Amino acid sequence: MASDNQASQRDLRREQLLAIAVERFAKFGYHNTKISDIVAQAGVAQGTFYWYFKSKESIALEIIESGKERLLQVIRRGYRTGTGTVQEMVQGSQRLLCDIFQFADENRYFMELLLTGRGEDEAIRQAFANARIEMEEAFKRNIERAIELGMLPESMDLHLRAALLMSLIEGVVARWLFGPVPPSSDLARRTPEQLAAETVRFEFFGLLGI
Repeated sequence: MASDNQASQRDLRREQLLAIAVERFAKFGYHNTKISDIVAQAGVAQGTFYWYFKSKESIALEIIESGKERLLQVIRRGYRTGTGTVQEMVQGSQRLLCDIFQFADENRYFMELLLTGRGEDEAIRQAFANARIEMEEAFKRNIERAIELGMLPESMDLHLRAALLMSLIEGVVARWLFGPVPPSSDLARRTPEQLAAETVRFEFFGLLGI
C-alpha cells in the first residue's frame, strides 16, 4: 500500500512539473524559462526535476509528444465505420470538431505552443512541425475512409483537402483562443459546440451556408 501511495505521489509530482512547464513555455517562451523557474513554482528542489527529466529540452519534448498523442486520439475518433447520408456526415464532422475545440479549450497552453511554434531550439521546432504533420495525416485518413465508404468522390485531392481542413481548424482555434479579433466580434465568447456548428457549416457549404 505504501509503495502504491509513493508511486501515486511521484506521478502527481511529475504531472505538476509538466503542467508548470507548458504554462511557462507558453507565457514566457522556451528560452526565457529556466528549470529554476519551474521548480520554484512547484515548490521543490532542483534535484527533484532531474529525478523525472534529463533536461529542459526533454520535458518540452515530452509535453509535445503527450499533447500530440492525446489530440490524435480525438481526431481518430472521427473515423467512420459505415456509410451514411450527407447530413449524417455533417453531423459526424460537427461532433469531431466539437471534440477538437473542447480539447483545445482544455489545453490552451499546449495549443498556443503548437500553433505558434514557440521554441527556438531546432529539436523543439521540429517536434512541433512533426506533430502538425501527423495531425494532417490523421485528417487525411478520415477523408480516405469517407471515400472508401463512397461518401466522397474518389477524384478528390486528398493532400490538398487535408491541408485545407487542417488550416481551417488551426486558424479557427488560434483566433478563438488567442486572437486578435475585431472589437465587434463575439468569436472569443463562442462555446466549442457553437464554434463546431459554424465551422462544419463553412467546411461543407462554404460562404453561402446552404
